[in-house]
Amino acid sequence: MAASDLPLFFARAYGAVAAAAAGQGLEVAGEPFAFCPNTPTEVVEVAAGFPVSGAVQPAGDVVPMELPGGRAVTTVHVGPYDTLHETYAQMREWMAAQGLTPADHMWEVYLTDPSTEPDPASWCTRIFQPVKD
Repeated sequence: MAASDLPLFFARAYGAVAAAAAGQGLEVAGEPFAFCPNTPTEVVEVAAGFPVSGAVQPAGDVVPMELPGGRAVTTVHVGPYDTLHETYAQMREWMAAQGLTPADHMWEVYLTDPSTEPDPASWCTRIFQPVKD
């Protein structure tokens, strides 16, 4: 999907995941995340959800997934989503200086809820960039 379609996608996805979890007697157990199995370009392949309190069963478009384990570099981006690319560039520069190669996949965890914090300058996003072995 195009990056411009992400806000609508996230709204639908998080609503569907929360409804599926509640319908199965599960609770949301952490902040929302977005997982990209490939390095994003103009077209973004993305999955979105929440950690939940137990094993979720498939329900419509909602399917269980587990974020990958292994070595990763992480940082927190503070500011609007449209400046995330700047933090990614800094992270990749740091990784290169350390001799680390980023894997193709990555994910973000949204620590601030824009519906309760309207100021984008204070939004916090934790970025996870796995390292190729």
